[in-house]
Amino acid sequence: MPELRKDPIGGRWVIIATERGVRPKDYTVTRQPLSATNCPFCPGREAATPPEVLAFRPGGGEPNQPGWNVRVIPNKFPALKIEGERDNAGVGLYDMMNGIGAHEVIIETESHDQSLADLSVKGIRDVLWAYRHRMVDLAGDRRFRSAVVFKNHGAAAGASMAHAHSQLIALPIVTRVVKDEMEGARRYYDFKDRCIYCDILDQELQDGDRVVYETEKAVAIAPFASRSPFETWIVPRRHADSFERGPTDAYEDVARTLRVVLRKLRKALDDPAYNFMLHTTPFHQGPQPHYHWHIEIIPMLTNVAGFEWGSGFHINPTPPEKAAEFLRLTEIEF
Repeated sequence: MPELRKDPIGGRWVIIATERGVRPKDYTVTRQPLSATNCPFCPGREAATPPEVLAFRPGGGEPNQPGWNVRVIPNKFPALKIEGERDNAGVGLYDMMNGIGAHEVIIETESHDQSLADLSVKGIRDVLWAYRHRMVDLAGDRRFRSAVVFKNHGAAAGASMAHAHSQLIALPIVTRVVKDEMEGARRYYDFKDRCIYCDILDQELQDGDRVVYETEKAVAIAPFASRSPFETWIVPRRHADSFERGPTDAYEDVARTLRVVLRKLRKALDDPAYNFMLHTTPFHQGPQPHYHWHIEIIPMLTNVAGFEWGSGFHINPTPPEKAAEFLRLTEIEF
């Protein structure tokens, strides 16, 4: 029997289409070639990119030269421009502003042939620290109100470069996604005086059916109202509203958990394209006891079509309990 499930945070509904009975091996992964010719992200080609804004060089060295293991550069073709002011304006009943912001690329490894899943725990932790450094710096610009960190893995997920990288966009507004999450979490907190994410973790760890992997400081779960097959969230156990302003002692465990989840997805689903997004509080806000930063990973296994656009519902043919069980049982090299 199909089920309608409601996400308790943002209030969105999904359809768990159990009668479709799609098993992990039934998903077809379509690969599109990504150009690796003269890759500007590879060491020795630093002059082909804009000057770096951050780099980790274990052995020291000069900027914009080889010797780095993580490098952050402005996007050569940015969605938003760093120069200018917001200049909010109204055009009749419509609102608009200048497209200011920062658009940066985090090159996750010097090796062209490694994916994020191939990195060591330390390598992934360094990527997380690069996110933090850049978010702290950009938060100092009062024009920006929030930042979105995301990764597109595979051409089907929107990646145009084969070399492993993620992106950060600082915005003059707060995104609708985070605003909806925060509003839903606030309503729950006002009623129960507890963080809904902390309560979700407590319940999921007690039930166990949707837990994919856990460590001392981080947990990976398949959310109850998963929008797509094998959607996975990584949530720090200790309450923290802000990724960049909060405690950093969970980064190691988050990196380990992310590595395990990505490796399990790669083996279980034949290296699917995926997107992951870091959800955290906007800039320039005080403590938010109702909100909890987390990472959401969405494999690209189904298509969004007319019903989804017309209704706002998502159809997921694989129940999250089955997805979590399959990933738990998928053996990988740790």
